[in-house]
Parts: sequence; structure tokens; C-alpha cells
Amino acid sequence: MGTLDWIVIALFFLLLIGVIWWVMRQKQNNASDYFLGGKDATWIAIGASIFASNIGSEHLIGLAGAGASSGMAMAHWEIQGWMILILGWVFVPFYSRSMVYTMPEFLERRYNGTSRTILSLISLISYVLTKVAVTVYAGGLVFQQVFGIETLWGMDFFWVAAIGLVLITAIYTIVGGMKSVLYTSVLQTPILLLGSLIILVLGLKALGGWDEMMRICSIEVVNDYGDTMTNLIRDNRDPEYPWIGALVGSAIIGFWYWCTDQFIVQRVLSGKNQKEARRGTIFGAYLKLLPVFLFLIPGMIAFALSHQGIEVNGQVFHLSTPDAAFPTLVAKLLPAGVKGLIVCGILAALMSSLASLFNSSAALFTIDFYQRYKPDTDPKKLVRIGQAATVVIVALGILWIPVMRSVGDVLYNYLQDVQSVLAPGIAAAFLMGICWKRATAAGGTWGLVAGLFIGLCRLSAKVWYSNAAVLPGETNWFKWLFYDVNWLFFCGWMLVFCLLVVFVVSLFTKKPEPEKIQGLVFGTSTAEQRLETRQSWNAWDIINTVIILGITVAFYWYFW
Repeated sequence: MGTLDWIVIALFFLLLIGVIWWVMRQKQNNASDYFLGGKDATWIAIGASIFASNIGSEHLIGLAGAGASSGMAMAHWEIQGWMILILGWVFVPFYSRSMVYTMPEFLERRYNGTSRTILSLISLISYVLTKVAVTVYAGGLVFQQVFGIETLWGMDFFWVAAIGLVLITAIYTIVGGMKSVLYTSVLQTPILLLGSLIILVLGLKALGGWDEMMRICSIEVVNDYGDTMTNLIRDNRDPEYPWIGALVGSAIIGFWYWCTDQFIVQRVLSGKNQKEARRGTIFGAYLKLLPVFLFLIPGMIAFALSHQGIEVNGQVFHLSTPDAAFPTLVAKLLPAGVKGLIVCGILAALMSSLASLFNSSAALFTIDFYQRYKPDTDPKKLVRIGQAATVVIVALGILWIPVMRSVGDVLYNYLQDVQSVLAPGIAAAFLMGICWKRATAAGGTWGLVAGLFIGLCRLSAKVWYSNAAVLPGETNWFKWLFYDVNWLFFCGWMLVFCLLVVFVVSLFTKKPEPEKIQGLVFGTSTAEQRLETRQSWNAWDIINTVIILGITVAFYWYFW
């Protein structure tokens, strides 16, 4: 890191401080102001926030690491702009009519208070196991690699960088709330995109171009069935990414994440109306087409550079681990000044992801737990309660990091593995709740309970058998079912089971009253509600939706 790099980083922080100072001067006297930014966000802020919240350490470190280790296999999870369109076109009207702050609150409107509590609990667990642990771990790793510092003040620099990142982000999120998340995202997103684009261009230049990368990766066989790193669709016998499992599993995880997860949907709930919210999702869908090229492809470039032993700036490029792909490219490829810009992009991604997490965690705990039992609490006190809850969640996530490192070798693989057991139960409850008027409160609740129980069994088996000494050939029904079954097929069958639970329980329990589900299920909207939704879109929205779907199809065709 040269002097020019530090100057660039300093300028970035000055801009960030300026945005935060402006946000602090805005009125934020209640939960709506703090958690949803006053519900006046425009489509640009919503789309940028969706993208910046999604693009965190799991992409800078994890997705690039997945590209370096397995090639295009993980692209199914990233070329999902079409899934964000489902949020905008299908779910935005229902969420808008319900006037809720959180996804668990929506389930209470549709089902009952028990389902709300269960979803809040699952969401908070998922934040601890995935978003907090992954982001903090990756933040420490990337800065240790980029700065090349092993220890600082007698402490491991990994932990110094990780904790420092948490503290900086927590300060501006706590003082600014949702508005700080939205408006700092508008600043951070272009920096992140520009920085990652520079890495892609310089990496391809050092390697010899796109065709050379495809040539090197296309001769690297990844399984016993002839598939290579450039194959998106792999043999159904592939032990990790069978093509049916990859298509189904990525869709289930994507539906849960993009359409029902508080972490993402909270950005849409902050829109001033359905039109702005939907257009925000369309803008976010365009941006979501980029990560494969900005993060996964650089991982493949890093693999190719290391595999060929190519010299970069006078040194042979060496990749120590797959997860070190992106920071190694930053450290080896970039000249002074540009490296500082990339570091700003990395900071932007990490902080935006953490900031969104902090705000969503605060909203979940405050609205779905504390306020339900103390409804007369002063609005300003609710904000302080949410801030305190966030501190606890972050602490638990940091404590989980050592366990996480023992379960998965590649960060992105670990993230999707955990999400694959959290998503099916929630997806089943939302799908049946919105699509089927006969779905009852008991059906939705038991679907969530079944998903939580099965998911915890799978996760426990993963932790236990990944660390326990197991004799070759040793097996039992629990190990076979909850550990040996391919994780993607497990995710698909888990969704089927949870859907059946909701269906069967609903048939044997009293159907909901029409007024209870009015406007929350297909076929129950009033004429006024349907008119409002129809007036919120026009030809512009349809044309851009078709373009996004066309790009997605073209991507699958090219990398098939």
C-alpha cells in the first residue's frame, strides 16, 4: 500500500462521513423513520441498496473462491436477477397492502403470532450462522491478505481488522438507521462496481484474454464424468453440483433470500409506493447480473494465473487457498492509487452488507419480539433496544467463526450449504400462504416448525461428522439421511416435505376467515387494490423485465 492508496482511502471515508452527517440531521423519531427510512425511498436508492446489501464478503471472498475452486458451478446462485423480478411483480403488492415492517409481521397477518415468532427466530439464527460470521471472517481475511500484515500491537491482524470493521460499520448504522444504509449504498455501489471491473480487466490482460481463461479452465476436469470448470450444467451424478439439484436448490434458496428474507425485502418496504418499489427491484435485477463477471470470473482468472505459473509484475502468481483469490489479485495486479480504490470497494461491500444486517437484526428483534410484549414502549426506546440486540447478534456471530471454518473449506460453499437448510420451510410457508386461500394458521406454523427441526438436524450432523473421527464405510440412518445425501437434493426434498406438511395440516384444520386473508392471498384483493397495482407499472417495466430474462437465458446457453 503506497501513499496514494492511503489518500484515496481517506477521501472515501470523508465522503462516507459527509453522507452520514447529512443522514443524522434528518428526522428519525420513530420505528418507521429508523427501520424503513420513513418509507420515502426512490427506485434508485432501493435498487442500489438491494445490490450493495447482497454484495458482501461472500462475493469478494467466497464467490471468487468458488470460481477458483470449482469454476462456474456456483453461477446458478448469482445469475438470479429473474428472482428479484418475482419480488417486484408478485410480492410487492402483498407486502405493500399489509403495511408491515418485517417479514415475520407479514406471516402474523397471514397466519398467526406463533408463525411470526418462529420466522423471527429462524431469521436471527440465520444471521448469526451466515451473514455475521461470514462477513466478519472475510473482512479479517481480505485485509490480512491485502495489507500483508500478520500481527499488530501483538495481536493477530485478522481479528484486529475484523473487529475494527464491525465497530466502524456499527457506529454509522446505529446513528443513521435505514437512511444511512440506503444512502451510503448509493455512494458505495459505483465504487464497488468500478473497482471490481478494474480487477476483471487487468486480470484478463495479465492472463492473455477471455479465450485464454476459457481454454485453461475448460481442460481442468472437476469430476469423473468429464465436466470441466467452464460447465454450468454438470452431470447429475456429480457429488457436489448435480444439474437437477443445482437448478432446484438454487431456485429454492434464491426464492427465500430474494422474496422473503428481511435482509433484502426491508429495502423494498422502504419504497414510497408500489411503483418505486417494483422499479427498485428491476434496477436491482440488472445489477445482480454483474457478480458472476465481477467476482466469480476473477476467481477463475486467479486459478488460471496460478495454474500456469504466470509472472505478474515480476513475481510468479501463486494462490495459497481458493478464498484468497480476490485479495491476491488486488495485492499482485494493481498499481498505486488503483489498489486504494479497490480497497475502498472492498470496504464498501463489507460495510454495506454489515450495515444492512445490523438494521435488519434490530428491526426483527425490536418489532417482532420486544414491541409485541411491550406495545406501549416509547418509540425512541425501541430504537435503543434494537441497537442493543444487534450487539448481541454480532457477538454470537463472531463466536461462531471457528465452527464455521471447520465445516466448510470454501466460504461461499459453506454459506449456500447453511442457507439450503434454512430456506425450504420458510419458502413453503410463504408460497402456500400467498398462493392458496385454504392454507391455515396451523398449516403454516407446522410447515415452519418442520423446516426448523429438519434444518437443525442437518446442520448438527454437518458440524458433528465434519469434525468427528468416522471410520471408512461407517454409516447409520441418521448419517445417511442428514449428512450423506447431496445437499442440493436434500434441499429440494425438504421443500416438498414442508409443502406437504402445510397442505395436510391445513386440510385437517379450520380454513381462515375471508376477512383475515383479504388482500394477502391471490384472488382476495379488492377492486381498488388491483387498480392500484395495475397503475403502478407500464410498458417501461415490462420491456426491462423481458431484457433481464433474455440476458439470463443467453448466459445459460453460453455456459451450458
